[in-house]
Amino acid sequence: MPSAVTLIRSHQLSSAAQYAYAASVPANTRLIFLAGSCPLNEDGSTAGIGDYRVQAEKAIENMRLALEAAGAEIEDVVSTRVLVASSQQADLVTAWEVVREAFGSHDVPSTLMGVTVLGYDNQLVEVEAIAAVPE
Repeated sequence: MPSAVTLIRSHQLSSAAQYAYAASVPANTRLIFLAGSCPLNEDGSTAGIGDYRVQAEKAIENMRLALEAAGAEIEDVVSTRVLVASSQQADLVTAWEVVREAFGSHDVPSTLMGVTVLGYDNQLVEVEAIAAVPE
């Protein structure tokens, strides 16, 4: 089934960004607001302690499971916010590379942010997403 998401680009904005600058969905679309996907294992323990890449991979894996439970897939995501508990740009880039790879050509509008702390013990990465599917 084709995605309801239309990615919007502008030639007046920098092409350096690795994502579309906007996205839209038609009126007959069901929006899905996902909680932040955390790098938690099924038993509640934090995966990849101290490893930004592993935590980003686990957060994306958990995001895919949440999307599936809501009747959606990664191509239905409209936008993301990637939170990284670090003040080092290199750590943000490490997490971003995982997210970017997971989305492939579906380069949705995204925000990458460094934060001081996240909610779970040893948590370094969280990925928020909004998705849309046709009714």
